[in-house]
Amino acid sequence: MSDSRIRGAVAAALAEMGVADASVHLERPRDPEHGDWASNVAMTLAGTLRRPPRQIAEEIRDRLDLAEAGVTAVEVAGPGFLNFRLSTGAVASELPAILAADTAWGRSAAGAGRPIMVEWVSANPTGPLHAGHGRQAALGDAVCTLLDWTGWAVHREFYYNDSGKQMERLAESVRARYRQSFGDKAELPEEGYRGDYVREIAEAFRELHGDGFRHDDGPEALDAMRQFAVAELRAVQNRDLGDFGVRFDHFYLESSLYADGRVDDTAERLRKTGLVYEHDGATWLRTTEFGDDKDRVMLRSDGTPTYFLPDVAYHLTKWERGFHHAINVQGADHHGTVARVRAGLRALGLPEGYPEYVLHQMVRVERDGQEVKASKRAGSYTTLRDLLDEVGSDVTRYFFLMRKPEGHLVFDLDAALDQSDKNPVYKVQYAHARMHSIFARAGTSPEAVEAEGVDLSVLSDDHERELIKRLAEFPDVVARAAEARAPHLVCDYLEQTAGAVNAWYHAGNPARNPKLAVLVDDPALRAARLVLARAVLVVLRNGLTLLGLSAPTRMERADDDGP
Repeated sequence: MSDSRIRGAVAAALAEMGVADASVHLERPRDPEHGDWASNVAMTLAGTLRRPPRQIAEEIRDRLDLAEAGVTAVEVAGPGFLNFRLSTGAVASELPAILAADTAWGRSAAGAGRPIMVEWVSANPTGPLHAGHGRQAALGDAVCTLLDWTGWAVHREFYYNDSGKQMERLAESVRARYRQSFGDKAELPEEGYRGDYVREIAEAFRELHGDGFRHDDGPEALDAMRQFAVAELRAVQNRDLGDFGVRFDHFYLESSLYADGRVDDTAERLRKTGLVYEHDGATWLRTTEFGDDKDRVMLRSDGTPTYFLPDVAYHLTKWERGFHHAINVQGADHHGTVARVRAGLRALGLPEGYPEYVLHQMVRVERDGQEVKASKRAGSYTTLRDLLDEVGSDVTRYFFLMRKPEGHLVFDLDAALDQSDKNPVYKVQYAHARMHSIFARAGTSPEAVEAEGVDLSVLSDDHERELIKRLAEFPDVVARAAEARAPHLVCDYLEQTAGAVNAWYHAGNPARNPKLAVLVDDPALRAARLVLARAVLVVLRNGLTLLGLSAPTRMERADDDGP
């Protein structure tokens, strides 16, 4: 790789200057006019060498073996920056590695096979998934894939809150609709669920049981309705997630924490820490000992657990199952749970900062600049299913991923339905399809193109140089996105790369036949450009795949020069 060659040559120059084991950091200049790579190493050594950084930079430049570094020139800029300009051969030398790696280009072993659990979506089974759940589904799935690509052993988990008062209100809502279906007068609970989906569940329950529960007010009847409703809604949620391309390794039920005695066991273990006390009839944990803004109630005065206690019990199971690295992807409305859950776990001896949280803001769906709220089934919010049916999985995923998680997201339906390359999803997919059109015109397949024996130094055009450098950055982008839990970095990269691909594809072709720019009569240049086209395919396909999107080989556009 060109950056490693430069680092090695700079390190050799520094060794001649009496500096051993220097850390040579390189970065891409924002302005290509400043070169291909830049380093501030001279400024970092000013204190050690007790010399002005510009003087140090000039000596490094004078001692540098240009051929060994693969550069044609080194310039000293400003207070002591070193700007490196790569030779055409050094730039193009990245392409064989891309073709050789193929589907593995962008992968690394940084995680070293260590287990990590990612828990996300974890929606209460009280209704269809809303748009915010959809954003979280896309975000968590992409984080998992980024971790997988960087060598982690990823476990994907969904935690079902199938206990508590929300489940009681759901069961009571179904019972009311069930009785109404017979013409009985039955009022929905004040905080009940009013979407049409509750009527559908009640009708399905009636089909199965007839009027057998019509006049039954007992707890067993209500529990039967709860279990039926939860099963129905879990099936709906799982179907929507499956159509969205999101899968899980395990579904963990909150109810199992009670059935297995884990909640009681966690309460007892917390008591033994000496941090538990009684106040106003309730049982409290001194979470303020670990940075929480106030102590938390574990058990109410009637002895029932608050949400805090099963949350701690559940996260304790993660640690005990061997997941000493864990990430929770949740909505920003869960911000208050972070400190108290971590405090409860620290009280039990777990390390500070466990688990890690990725919090995202919610979603506002708009059409014609106005917020869209109502769903045909949910009645009060836009569902993930609404978006999938209207704009499809690829567009929905990309729009959920293209912004920072902590930023508010406006899902613009008008922009999502635009099928031109003004839509960022299609911009990237069109670029991928365009490369396939080149191979179709050449009468060969991408897989038949190899870099061996091809003179890649003829790729000297500025568009080609910039495009190759961008393709070579993909592994670093994946690594940074995985480390930051930030899939939007991959979206940004793909859009910029697609722009560079289109600039190369259309360059110098007033007749609007860009394929001829690649398929020139010069056999050496034609062969080199086909290698570049295949490298573009590898990177765009890998990036789209990483985000859970399709990489089409053919797309039709009425305003383009062809499919």
